[in-house]
Amino acid sequence: MRVSVLEDDPDMRALMVEWLTQAGYAVHEFGTARDFMRILARESFDLCLLDGNLPDIQGQDVLYWMRNDRRDQSPVMFVTARDSEEDIVSALHGGADDYVVKPVRQAELLARMEAILRRTQPSLAGEEHVEGPYSFDLKRKRVLIDGVATELTDKEFDLALFMFRNLGRLVSRGHLLEAVWGRNPSVATRTVDTHVSRVRSKLQLRPEMGYRLTPTYNYGYRLERTEALAQT
Repeated sequence: MRVSVLEDDPDMRALMVEWLTQAGYAVHEFGTARDFMRILARESFDLCLLDGNLPDIQGQDVLYWMRNDRRDQSPVMFVTARDSEEDIVSALHGGADDYVVKPVRQAELLARMEAILRRTQPSLAGEEHVEGPYSFDLKRKRVLIDGVATELTDKEFDLALFMFRNLGRLVSRGHLLEAVWGRNPSVATRTVDTHVSRVRSKLQLRPEMGYRLTPTYNYGYRLERTEALAQT
């Protein structure tokens, strides 16, 4: 899972990054709101941790920008020293998914993050993931379309499964690279475009099949249902 940490205190930020990295998260850290907002304009995350007190822009204003200007519905957890009921209620009403008051405890933080991700990420229980006419055989790493097997490479399978698990969500190329290829600097973003094109063709991701896989310039891709499926 790809997580961002916006925290201006370098010691606290380093500690949180250490905890999350040890827990298996791919962590991106930011010390100022402006740095975070600049990156978020071209990247996506599975979960964003926000401090409430920042030197440039307050966490509440960052959240407002995400939800209203960017229309970004990525899960957000506040990790902040601001502990008034007014601050907590305002953040939750503003679109935050959880609110943790410092000093934060490692086990509690990780448990709260896992709870958010369980709510926002479809589980992969069992050996099959089904979406419309598409059935993902997780054990054999193959996809069946209306019961007919379609051959994909391992990377194509992983990419297709990730997109279906994030159905309706705009996902950045960098996010796709990390999710499918890991944090490998030798893999270019052009690799994502090539694999997306192959997956779109092999899985027949077009409106008449009920799904559309579309690019967003300078950002990434969104897989979404179309009216053709909604009307069946």
